[in-house]
Amino acid sequence: MELVIGTRRWSSWSLRAWLAMKRTGATFTETLVPLHEHEAQPELAKHSPSKLVPVLRDEELTVWDSLAICEYLHERFPQARLWPEDARLRALGRSAAAEMHSGFAALREACPMDLARAPVTAALSPRTQADVARIVELWRELLARSGGPFLLGAWSIADAFYTPVATRFRTYQVELASFGDDGAAADYAKRLLHTPEFQAWEVDV
Repeated sequence: MELVIGTRRWSSWSLRAWLAMKRTGATFTETLVPLHEHEAQPELAKHSPSKLVPVLRDEELTVWDSLAICEYLHERFPQARLWPEDARLRALGRSAAAEMHSGFAALREACPMDLARAPVTAALSPRTQADVARIVELWRELLARSGGPFLLGAWSIADAFYTPVATRFRTYQVELASFGDDGAAADYAKRLLHTPEFQAWEVDV
């Protein structure tokens, strides 16, 4: 198997798929396409039908888009339990991942993932503040329902999707207590950043 990713510093979508791939325990080849360079688009076109990363190749099969890749890995490696067995928790986790996949545009724009940037306090617009408040609400609800330590209890694809958000909160020094957090969301964000898989990604930034 081969996973094509973008620059580790910036590519939040690559990070999501890579975390899920690592959790499977499967052996895979990693191909890096440097982003923000003149040659990036022609190089991406060699690997990806959408000219975007990440892309997963499994023999003759090519899967693009981070959510599609994660779902494929869930089916390909059921022993990894990337989604929980409980159907209700699984549905909630998929809803949370889909909301991240399609939403929170203001947070993405104001606080892009940049793992090499020194911490800085960002002035958040009302739209960005609304995104943060919604994420805090979502995290607290799922943690309370599952009992933690991750959103659905054990680590899942939902956690892969919110790990880049935790990096944003760290980089831009977002105090979650100002957005309705009682400490549960902040503690969860720290747990995401201390998983062995994320630390293995960050060490190569």
